[in-house]
Formats: sequence, C-alpha cells, structure tokens
Amino acid sequence: MSIDHLDQSSTASTDNTLREQTIGEAWLAVARLILENGRPEHYDGLPILEVENATLVVSRPDADDALIARFGDQARLAWMRANFVDHQRVEALGGARSYASRFFDYAQTGRDQIAWVIDRLRTDPTSRSATITTFEPLIDTTYIPCVSLLDFWLRRGPGGDQAVELVVYAHSIDFGAKGYGNLTELAIIQRQVADALQRPAGALRFIVKSAHVYDTERAEMQAVLAAAAAS
Repeated sequence: MSIDHLDQSSTASTDNTLREQTIGEAWLAVARLILENGRPEHYDGLPILEVENATLVVSRPDADDALIARFGDQARLAWMRANFVDHQRVEALGGARSYASRFFDYAQTGRDQIAWVIDRLRTDPTSRSATITTFEPLIDTTYIPCVSLLDFWLRRGPGGDQAVELVVYAHSIDFGAKGYGNLTELAIIQRQVADALQRPAGALRFIVKSAHVYDTERAEMQAVLAAAAAS
C-alpha cells in the first residue's frame, strides 16, 4: 500500500493522497494513516483521531472486495446498504432522509439524479458537469449527509476505452465503522452508471475533509490492521 504524505507547517492544511488498487486496500491504508498520524479532535462531542483532507484514489473499484468481506462488519455493511437502497428515513440518523431517497427522489420532487447523470453523459460524453448532490438545504436543517457530492465523467484509460470515473466529496467519514461501507456503495453506483452507458468503470477518487476513527473503535481497527498485515 502506497501513501503520498505531505507534511506542511502546523498552521497549514495537510494534504494526504493514498493511491490503491482496490477499495479494501484504500480503507486499510487510510485507517492506518489515521491511527499513525491522526490528531486528537472531537466530532459531535465524541473524541476522534483525525487526518485532514484525505484523498483516496482507487484504480479498480469493485464492490465485491475480498478485504472488506473478510475484515468488515457484516451488520454495518447491511446498514449502509439499506441507507443506499431504502427510501425510508434513517432513525439512527435522527430520522434523516436516506441516501437512496436523495439520489432517486431528490428533495421529495421525484427527481432521479442517477438517471439524470446517465442521460447527461449519454447525450454529451464530453460533459464535465454530470454532478449531483445529496445535500437538500431546505430540508437538512440538522443532519448534513457525510457524502455530499458525486461527480461523474468519461476519461480515456490506458487501453483507449472511455471509462466512467467518479469523484466524490465528503465533509467527514468514519473509517472505523462506516468508511468501507461508503466505499462499497459508491463502487456499486459507479458500476451502475458505467453499465448503463456500456462503459467500463474507471478510477474512484474519494475526497474527505475529515477522515477519522472514533476513540471507541481504535482498538478494533488496530486489530484489523494487524490481522491484515499478518495475512
């Protein structure tokens, strides 16, 4: 696993770019970076270790990931799956609208944002604005979705084929309990768009302002990283 880690002055923001082949490798790499280099902070009053401005670049995103299947928690994966496919409100998030409702019924208007992306890229393969958001500012008065923006575009790969690449922005991601679930679901959405356009799926770039692990999960993640290193 490779990490490009650029240390700047204490008054400047730190940029961390991790380039991996798979989403499982990216999850373990960013978790290791957080545990080794993260700074103590708090999020919603809870203590965390945090790395600022992390960017995960996954060259071969595939939801069927062996590392996540082995080391991820199946109940947590199922919870995230429901968030991305079930239109019911998420009680664990204070009754917030699910990602599924935001994608396929934006702001309760019936607007299917994924279909819109597919139509936009099918109509104009050179588009640089096939961009959608999960943020519903007139509705989201308390909860702000962590994954805020998805930006799709067609990029020519090494083989010459135009692949669907996905750039994602998140204000914060918990890479102890939820991050691998986010990566899995984003890879599924990217594949859905690519299949609809009859294109391969290209790189997934995940930009996270606050990449963190809660103190309550540090020991668990350390055990996962030790087991992965020993395998």
